[in-house]
Amino acid sequence: MLQMSNVGSYPPVFRQLNGGGVHPPQQMMAQLKKNNYSMEDTSTTTQEDSVPIPMVDLECLSLHKLGDACKNWGLFRLVNHGIPSTLLTKLQYHAKMLFGLSFESKQALITNPMSYFWGTPALTPSGTALNPAASTSTMNWLEGFNVPLTQLPHFHSEHPMLHCFRLLLEEYGRHLSRIATTLFESMAKNLDLDPKQSESKLDESTAFIRVYRYPPRRSLAGEAWGMIPHTDSSVLSIVNQDHVGGLEIFKDNKWHLVNPIPNTLVVHIGDMMQAISDDEYMSVKHRVRVKKQEERLSICYFVFPAEESVIHSSKYKPFTYKDFQEQVQKDTRTLGYKVGLQRFKA
Repeated sequence: MLQMSNVGSYPPVFRQLNGGGVHPPQQMMAQLKKNNYSMEDTSTTTQEDSVPIPMVDLECLSLHKLGDACKNWGLFRLVNHGIPSTLLTKLQYHAKMLFGLSFESKQALITNPMSYFWGTPALTPSGTALNPAASTSTMNWLEGFNVPLTQLPHFHSEHPMLHCFRLLLEEYGRHLSRIATTLFESMAKNLDLDPKQSESKLDESTAFIRVYRYPPRRSLAGEAWGMIPHTDSSVLSIVNQDHVGGLEIFKDNKWHLVNPIPNTLVVHIGDMMQAISDDEYMSVKHRVRVKKQEERLSICYFVFPAEESVIHSSKYKPFTYKDFQEQVQKDTRTLGYKVGLQRFKA
């Protein structure tokens, strides 16, 4: 396994602060607690708190198992997904090589349509940081690459590492599009959605990949957050995490680890799928804890409805994903956090 010890590859503020705690601001803490996103039990989450989340086999897809996982968990492990293990290994290797470049090199090399960000996962549609991490009180302990898949063929770089990474991401994106479409069509059957009405509820042209690196936190690891508690805005999110672990889900009023298992993916139900399903499927609350001595890498795929596709639900006022996205961006700018579906309650 490739280890990166190049301190200069991390954003400068991470180098400066790698010795003190990073705490969410009081306003954010109050809202998270109100929504049962409490972070107060972080020191008690142990390896024993990991849960055997449901397993779904894409080769022998059981609608019953899939529906049960979506209703009761909001996520599941996907096996026999058809992505070559060599592709997953190469992707992680090249991502680590890119992250290992100097901070200044990454800022210079990663250009439109790809983007480089750090300190926050909240980005504008163009991929720039929505709330730049100017304050340690609002900082997420991460850096990443944002990759809109439809624009990826137009990204050209003379840097051989970036050129190879682009080709790998294109191949990976084709696999993820196949998987997301297969899963969504099966979910639509379970929910008895009208096939024509559900066509625009998952639009492959909206899909993007984010590659995250979570630097180690050599002291007070429990007080630094790779990503604070949240739900995804997507229809589906598909996560490929490395061996380090750190992903946690909130279930039965308790946080649980989702331990990594080689050659499996973790599929999350997002806010849009919750609304489409009339709250039958639940968008899973999750967070990422950083490690003291090891950095963590994850490669995440997100896909959404068509921007102008109207979501009708007995639980929510009619809205489009564009409406939802604009509201999330507004809340994040003004409040510092996402409110989400509560804004659209009927």
